[in-house]
Amino acid sequence: MTGKEGNMRALYGWLVILGVVVISLIYGVTAYNGMVSLKESIPAAWAQVENVLQRRNDLIPNLVNTVKGYAAHEKSIFEDVARARAALSGARTLGEKVEANNQMSGALSRLLAIAENYPNLKADQSFLRLQDELAGTENRIAVERMRYNEMVRAYNTRVQTFPTSLIARMAGFPPPQPYFKAVESAKTVPQVQF
Repeated sequence: MTGKEGNMRALYGWLVILGVVVISLIYGVTAYNGMVSLKESIPAAWAQVENVLQRRNDLIPNLVNTVKGYAAHEKSIFEDVARARAALSGARTLGEKVEANNQMSGALSRLLAIAENYPNLKADQSFLRLQDELAGTENRIAVERMRYNEMVRAYNTRVQTFPTSLIARMAGFPPPQPYFKAVESAKTVPQVQF
């Protein structure tokens, strides 16, 4: 082997090493930027859940006032709705917000169940309109919760898969995020009696 051949092999060796380094850097930057994007998608998705929850919270006073006109003696349910609204307004952490939201869902279901006992209320146009808006809002809440969980799943998958997990750890990305889950009481089938 001549000196020229040795120099060429050394040059090829350095080019291969340089190529590996460049490819690794490109992968690292791409993976990092993807994780940043996913990490930012989670709070954005939760903000949309809160937006729809606020819409529901805004509808509740009108619904309560309509039902109050027909069922004034059902005082405890109105107090439950008021407590749930206060809890929702005062919730700060994600866990508190989920718990307050679950309280609100329970109070609303009891409020709507009262309507079944009042035929005039069931026929009231403003009540029917509010009930339809509330049903639409509940569907939106379900969709936004699903989107939030999809963002969490995408992020969690990215920060836990190899080799991206190494970059996530080195860059200080938070560990996997919690999913939005229904409370245990939501799994119980409600009892309906006629």
